[in-house]
Amino acid sequence: MKKFFFAAAVITIASAALLFKEKKKDDLPIVVIANYGPLKDLELSIRGIKAELSNNGFRDGETVKIELADIACDLSLIPQIIAKLKNCNPKVMILVSTPIAQFAKKKVRNIPLVYDAVTDPVAAGLIETRDKAGDNITGSADMQNLNILLKFIKTIFPKTKTIGLPYLTAESNDGALLKMMEKAVPNFGLTVVPIPVDQMRDIPVRIQSVSRKVDCIYVGAGGLLAAMPAIASEARKAGIPVLSAEDLAVRDGLALASYGVNTESVGRNAGKLAAKLLNGADVKTLIPVYPKSEDHICVVNKKLAEKFKIRIPKNAIIAE
Repeated sequence: MKKFFFAAAVITIASAALLFKEKKKDDLPIVVIANYGPLKDLELSIRGIKAELSNNGFRDGETVKIELADIACDLSLIPQIIAKLKNCNPKVMILVSTPIAQFAKKKVRNIPLVYDAVTDPVAAGLIETRDKAGDNITGSADMQNLNILLKFIKTIFPKTKTIGLPYLTAESNDGALLKMMEKAVPNFGLTVVPIPVDQMRDIPVRIQSVSRKVDCIYVGAGGLLAAMPAIASEARKAGIPVLSAEDLAVRDGLALASYGVNTESVGRNAGKLAAKLLNGADVKTLIPVYPKSEDHICVVNKKLAEKFKIRIPKNAIIAE
């Protein structure tokens, strides 16, 4: 009989401990992440967000609960995803990509917002001035230093005169990049040839239309990274080298080289801001963050470098 009561007591204590543990988990502060889609560069950025939250003591499932949802690159799903994540009553909402951040800024009032992987937050209407947060939003930009990129292009291709720049006409990130590129190229004796893309299926025709007008093609960070296979295929037929903002395309043999912002570092910057908010900071006091020179990395595909007969810079990471 004593053994029975002892066993029952152990079970009761264990059950109580389990209930306490579950209750404790339910009480964890919630961070929600709204992602544009399962794109490799954005996944790296999210990895950076989670790593920096963890470094600041906010470990998923232990001291914070992280909810992640993506729109699978379908802009029509943005309202649904934002509504779903808003209903989680989060302490912080992280918005990965410009269109998601733009929508949330208009619809979410009482939750601190942190944008991530946005090229130009001022041009996107997220903040009014470069170094000042909005009333309810701050964040981490992936604005590339184009001077570094263009100097690199002129180093490996000294005779280059024209750069083709595909851009999604409906994506403000891409529009901002085009304006920045047009402003930067004259300093290097270059011109940019815009390649407007209304829909992904237009890519083959658009690349073919400029095949005799450009010396190389540059693909910036954004939705077109998902179309790298199509861009690379058409460029390969025309014998045009492709450069990319992210190195995964280089490692996959789709692009010759990248000299872009490390997207994981962009995510880390967003994670630091989110951690400060979780610690009680006022979003209006958190200055927006931009990539530094050290946040840029250069990666060159060895096989494609041999094909185009370029000398690999000493500071480059070589992708076999």
